[in-house]
Amino acid sequence: MDAQPGAWPRGPRGRLGAPPLGARAPATPWARFSAWLECVCVVTFDLELGQALELVYPSDSRLTDKEKSSICYLSFPDSHSGCLGDTQFSFRIRQCGGRRSPRPAEDRHYDSEAPVSLQRESAHYFGYVYFRQVKDSSVKRGYFQKSLVLVSRLPFIRLFQALLSLIAPEYFDKLAPCLEAVCSEIDQWPAPVPGQTLNLPVVGVVLQVHIPSRVDKPESSRLQQCGQESLLPAPLALSSVHELDLCRCLQPVLSHVQTLWELMLLGEPLVVLAPSPAVSSEMVLALTSCLQPLKFCCDYRPYFTIHDSEFKEFATRTQAPPNVVLGVTNPFFIKTLQHWPHILRVGEPRMSGGLPKQVKLKKPSRLKTLDTKPGLYTSYTAHLRRDKALLRRLLRGLQKKRPAGVLTALLRGHLLELTQSFIIPLEHYMASLMPLRKSITPWKTPPQVRPFHQEDFLCSLEQAGPQLTCILKGDWLGLYRRFFKSPHFDGWYRQRRKEMARQLEALHLEAICEANIETWMKGKSEVEVVDLVLKLQEKLVRAQGHRLPVTEETLQQARLYIETAIGSLPKGLQAALCPP
Repeated sequence: MDAQPGAWPRGPRGRLGAPPLGARAPATPWARFSAWLECVCVVTFDLELGQALELVYPSDSRLTDKEKSSICYLSFPDSHSGCLGDTQFSFRIRQCGGRRSPRPAEDRHYDSEAPVSLQRESAHYFGYVYFRQVKDSSVKRGYFQKSLVLVSRLPFIRLFQALLSLIAPEYFDKLAPCLEAVCSEIDQWPAPVPGQTLNLPVVGVVLQVHIPSRVDKPESSRLQQCGQESLLPAPLALSSVHELDLCRCLQPVLSHVQTLWELMLLGEPLVVLAPSPAVSSEMVLALTSCLQPLKFCCDYRPYFTIHDSEFKEFATRTQAPPNVVLGVTNPFFIKTLQHWPHILRVGEPRMSGGLPKQVKLKKPSRLKTLDTKPGLYTSYTAHLRRDKALLRRLLRGLQKKRPAGVLTALLRGHLLELTQSFIIPLEHYMASLMPLRKSITPWKTPPQVRPFHQEDFLCSLEQAGPQLTCILKGDWLGLYRRFFKSPHFDGWYRQRRKEMARQLEALHLEAICEANIETWMKGKSEVEVVDLVLKLQEKLVRAQGHRLPVTEETLQQARLYIETAIGSLPKGLQAALCPP
């Protein structure tokens, strides 16, 4: 499973591996490449080994043997898919421990500015695959089978699919030298900075992308010109780095979007059985994106096989199914995962009377281990009534062949409104738990965020519930009660509480900096002054690491106060608090 001796090592290099004359080597080899990709893999079919790793670039990537094995198995469609020609799909694997380098400051800065749903993965890798299978009489099996795989911690599906569309056909024709040149070009890209529009040159094309930030408005046009007038040829502008054509991906399940949104919100275990890895991975990614801007806190696998190391963990019947959305193509999973509460079986997209064929809602008892027909097999009853007007507009738009972007915007807007209507009451209640600013005094420990009482929140819904912003009727209270037991409530609550605790600490630092430290120090013991210095130094370190939302003026004032406090102490203590 290891890379072949021909794999290239990491090292500062320019075009085709040669450092340009006069170029300065970057401080960290391949730092710019690593800002986008973990590595590039080539997986081929070996008659003796099966799927085998032909190449990893750079060769000293930190992938473990277990991760390499998973990448090999997940980079090929299984035998039931019968994919001929070129196919693109994606997968997601769990990182397998081992020695990991600490996250660089650039990663932390990116995550602090990016939407929570687009932050770098800390425990998983994404694999973006371009698979080619064509007849070839020169090969023993009669087929050329090979995959080019981009491994990354960034969930930029649209960007990496576009990148693969440019480089994979070229690589399959020219092989290794082409790939080396491409990786050298990526190593010249600017780092992904939220809020910026970037030009990314590769194989004679310039990809123009906007990296989303937390302050972007969902409905705004985010792609702006970025020195385009000086670029020849004109850049290929991507409307998004991550958003799929949601309406196309969910086409066979549009009549059940409401139910599926609730299942995603509640973190329910779901198996998606599809005819190919492309359909499977797009369906899973589309479903998990339905909750944006809420972060999807459960595990999800766009494409999963029986060879995966976690197969036994997911298939066990000795405990409840895990909170995972699992995309599969092997019908064997119908039998193995029969005990899972929700199974979505989709076929190849079919039209009937100019409309996409919709899967039907079916009871799990009708699930057959062989020849299972398309359908959503579940006993779950949706808490909210579905929006029939929206469904009619979408289906009519498909029938009249309206632009895909228009229909996707309509569907995404509906799901965004639904998610925001559900979350806004939680946000308002959470904000009410924040201590008042006047209760924060400079020389006392700041008060804590008050605890979240579920019943108090439910009582507040009558006056400030989702019915104020959403037209859908139904059992909102019942949906909230189930949400409280889900991983998404736990993830949302932990994140909000952490943000509020940081806000309290920032307000406390501001209160200290607005007070008169010299007045406070009068009559204070050396121990008390030293304690204040240590606490201010700790707050300063946290604030400078982008962890506290404070102004530069506040930081300057804090440094001045530290100097003033240290200056009031005996020289022995001053030396201890200000090491050379």
